[in-house]
Amino acid sequence: MDFFNSQSIFFTILDYKMSYLEFFAVITGIISVILSAKASIWSWPVGIVNVFLSAFFYYQIQLYPDMFLMVFFFATNIMGWYRWANPKPEEQDKKKELRISFMPRKHFIILLVVGILGTFLIGTLASKLHTWLPLLFSIPSAYPFIDSFILVMSVITTFLMIQKRIECWIIWLLIDVVATYLYFLKGAKFFGIEYFIFTIIAGFALWNWIKEYRGYSKVA
Repeated sequence: MDFFNSQSIFFTILDYKMSYLEFFAVITGIISVILSAKASIWSWPVGIVNVFLSAFFYYQIQLYPDMFLMVFFFATNIMGWYRWANPKPEEQDKKKELRISFMPRKHFIILLVVGILGTFLIGTLASKLHTWLPLLFSIPSAYPFIDSFILVMSVITTFLMIQKRIECWIIWLLIDVVATYLYFLKGAKFFGIEYFIFTIIAGFALWNWIKEYRGYSKVA
């Protein structure tokens, strides 16, 4: 059994062949997002395991922008873990961790515009990878612009997550809806189900983070 081969089947359900790699990548991803929704610092180490497994899977189904995104996520999970655990005194919550906060609305709109422009740029580059680097990418990128939207917006919202900005969950909602569609389209059904679950969790997380933010004023 080759754990890191997406063709190594763990089990079959409803005629869908589930690999070990896809199954454990999805499970660790769900656990990580649930912990994030609860503003738990343990979301970051679990996320490190998730991105490591997901990178192998994405490469094997030709979602190259998503594969590169996992490299980014590996680094930012370490950054986020440190940032949440080491806030400045005025940024601390009752657990001595980083407080949840809103960002200026103008900055949020600028980030969305940057995300749209970045999607077109990265999507164009992704569509050319198989011609520029045929030894590494022998098969053309699948759905490069949809995939690049997920990549670019995930980069943006991850930095908001590191700073515990509530707006990160608004962007995650958009990403999760698009990703659900993409993975079902690509035939990665378990990943599609995962991102549908993520959509629900993101809605809960947005509500929960706003609730905790409002709770700060009551404590004060």
